[in-house]
Amino acid sequence: MEHICNILEKKSHLIAESGTGSGKTICSIAPSVEYSLKHKKKVLYLTRTNSQQKQVIIELRKIQDKKKIFGIGMQGRKNMCPLLDDRPDLEKGSAEELSKICGDLKKASIDGGKGCKYYSNLLNHDIDDVRALAKRDIPAVEEFVGLCKEYGDVCPYEANKLLLKEAIVITAPYIYFFSPIIRRALLDWMNVHISDLIVIVDEAHNLSDYARELYSRELTVRALELAALESQDIGNPQLTTDLDLSGACNMMQNLIQSTASEYVIDDDGLVPPTEIREQLMSRLKGTSREVQVMIMNMVTHGDIVRETKRKKGKLPRSHIFKTATFLQDWVMLEESEYAKLVSAGDNPQLEAYCLNPAKATGILNDCHSSIHLSGTINPIMEYRDSIGLPQDTDCLSLPSPFDKKNRLVIFTDDMTTKYDTLAQDEEMIPNMKKLICEIFDKYHRNTIIFFPSFSLLARFSDIAAETKRDVYFEEQGMSQEELMSTVKNFKLKEGAIMFAVMGGRISEGIDFPDRELEIAILVGIPFPKPTAKHRSLLNYYDRKFGKGWEYTVKAPTVRKMMQSIGRLLRRESDRGVALILDSRITQFKNEIPEASITEKPIEDIELFFN
Repeated sequence: MEHICNILEKKSHLIAESGTGSGKTICSIAPSVEYSLKHKKKVLYLTRTNSQQKQVIIELRKIQDKKKIFGIGMQGRKNMCPLLDDRPDLEKGSAEELSKICGDLKKASIDGGKGCKYYSNLLNHDIDDVRALAKRDIPAVEEFVGLCKEYGDVCPYEANKLLLKEAIVITAPYIYFFSPIIRRALLDWMNVHISDLIVIVDEAHNLSDYARELYSRELTVRALELAALESQDIGNPQLTTDLDLSGACNMMQNLIQSTASEYVIDDDGLVPPTEIREQLMSRLKGTSREVQVMIMNMVTHGDIVRETKRKKGKLPRSHIFKTATFLQDWVMLEESEYAKLVSAGDNPQLEAYCLNPAKATGILNDCHSSIHLSGTINPIMEYRDSIGLPQDTDCLSLPSPFDKKNRLVIFTDDMTTKYDTLAQDEEMIPNMKKLICEIFDKYHRNTIIFFPSFSLLARFSDIAAETKRDVYFEEQGMSQEELMSTVKNFKLKEGAIMFAVMGGRISEGIDFPDRELEIAILVGIPFPKPTAKHRSLLNYYDRKFGKGWEYTVKAPTVRKMMQSIGRLLRRESDRGVALILDSRITQFKNEIPEASITEKPIEDIELFFN
């Protein structure tokens, strides 16, 4: 908290690593609120997911017991708009599409026409009761939606926006600050200049990947098929003298497939910077100017489709428009900041992959201060450099508040999941399975087996049939509801087993206090897959910082392992064992110094628990 007070006075930044359960949320909010009240600032607490906002609300309620303060949560229309329950056709709309629909319905309500009944209710009702209750109770977003329904069935999204001006603390998902369009709107709703904003970033180790994804773009063959169908609905207009819209979509499909055939190795391939433009010029038998004309005409027709749908009250979506804007971006993007990639498979695609997360996160330098919190963010310098914070940023790594005797981390030196070794040693996986089954038989304690990937998890899944204990699986693509139900069932059982992946949702964002988890087995090291995308990222960091391997291989690998091991201790009284089945862990002895070699893992585990 003293560090935070110092950086607020200096108008600078802090990156803090501190274990889960050490009180990062309250320790960041309390001094930020104190400073904000004295100096007329506001606090924006950013979370990766909506569910993480609840902890912020809980802490604000505790603060309010001692000091009168108002804070509120903000989420997107998909979570707050009651009209989506009445209009299932809008449920799959993007934030931009829903914003346009919402704007039109609000205008109709203001003009006295048939707009949105919930917004009309807001116009016709006094929300003083809602405001008073929100200030008294500081409701979570879901509770605020309930309040608005109870008091006049008013629009909770718009009512929430009205209260943002009065709040000192606002908690919102990352996108509300790192998307330029949404950020401008949020700052306006909050009635604050960005220089008067203190930003707190929770689970900060996710931010770099999130920012890259936010600024990346892709175009799939399937999307082009939909664009071709859409072109038929509008009469398949000409884009150039010799090419109609449907023909352009088919041409792009063929171009992606031929590019994939030429450049993909394993999962993906790097496309030469000018390849697509030159291919388009060749197929059009024209110059780059004619390529630009084709793309601009596609943009125009796509925009007409969007506006036509919008006037009919439908989602203003156009596959033609998305295709055209992708091509615009692809041709114009900064080649030093992006990798141009192609992938094959069932749905081949082009991807403009953003290498520099600071394109999104650099805006933090315009704030009064920013505070970045994580339980696993080492190496801190990599995080600082990646997101573009100044070199004099305060970097703080706090020791774990838990007794070191409560956790045992051991590894075997005769096992590995290294690809070459598995290809040569047919006994490696059977030996690992045998050891895992022995642990299952010996210790009736809740156990999670973490794997580097779902494909390796699948190779071990047959051992589930060899135990009589309850077994659960984290599955690729499972919904949040399915995941939480699986976790809940695992926690309720005594001696249950879970198969999960390092870097997945179970390894990162879920607490397993007390006896809900006592043994974690890490089968292998979660090195990034050596794809063209990853090689591009490694080369970028080599060019920019001279630390490609450290920043793109070592850093994410250590974080994934530490997140998985970190599931064991969530409270001071928790105890647990982490067993790493891979001799390559010695490459990370400086980052995981507590890991010690074992020749008798079964006996060492027994000695620890006894």
